[in-house]
Amino acid sequence: MTHNPSEVRTIRKVLVANRGEIAVRVIRTCRELGIATVAVYSDPDRTAPHVRLADEAYRIGPAASAESYLSVDRILAVAAESGADAVHPGYGFLSENAAFAEACSRAGIVFVGPPSEAIRSMGDKTAARALMEEAGVPMAPGTLDAVEGEQEAADAAAGIGFPVLIKAAAGGGGKGMRIVESPDEFVSAFNAARREAQAAFGDGRVFIEKYITEPRHIEFQIFADMHGGAVHLFERECSIQRRHQKVVEEAPSSVLDEELRARMGESAVAAARSCGYVGAGTVEFL
Repeated sequence: MTHNPSEVRTIRKVLVANRGEIAVRVIRTCRELGIATVAVYSDPDRTAPHVRLADEAYRIGPAASAESYLSVDRILAVAAESGADAVHPGYGFLSENAAFAEACSRAGIVFVGPPSEAIRSMGDKTAARALMEEAGVPMAPGTLDAVEGEQEAADAAAGIGFPVLIKAAAGGGGKGMRIVESPDEFVSAFNAARREAQAAFGDGRVFIEKYITEPRHIEFQIFADMHGGAVHLFERECSIQRRHQKVVEEAPSSVLDEELRARMGESAVAAARSCGYVGAGTVEFL
């Protein structure tokens, strides 16, 4: 996907900067479209399905994600060596990394995803909270910025009121997230969340927000183009979760009436337009 409306590029070979089922799905779709594919793998993934399915495959490092799937330099080196026109990041890993999207652009490679400015605004949850506050979108009480020290974080949590949720500022998928019921549990949970976020996303920043007990988790799917157009494709009910991961998604939600559905859809589209989003995205509501 290119983000200059006046520039149209033909993509003939895609490097899939991920592993597992998402890499397999991207590779299969590219094959259906007649686009060649390049897989990357760490040492334990040498014989993984995505490696065997792709047209080409390259080793990018050892087991640790920080030295393989999170290594911008190694992935771009493979893109150059293989002659890939584009990089598809899948989800997780570098998919919400604005610096990676910018590095692809500098290297003359299409980043299949939103512009780096939108990733920075919305992929970083602290930046997104600040942007949504400015846009008047309701949010759970919490810190707008990442909290660094144990005492600063503990004071913020006490001000918000327990229970609180510690969340990674970067990435998603439930990584770097801890529910804390009382002050006695806070410091150990805070440090554990930071370590997990650093390992998963290469970014250990976390923020704190009020934990809402037994909420409804509703997601609106949005699509936006390079000309300012944006639409939503209605909602998914995602309230059934285990370890912060969705187990069942149902559409439409049985708890929304038409008025609330319309308001939430308008807010989702406004959120996309506020940051110049391009492509497919999800706006989550509690």
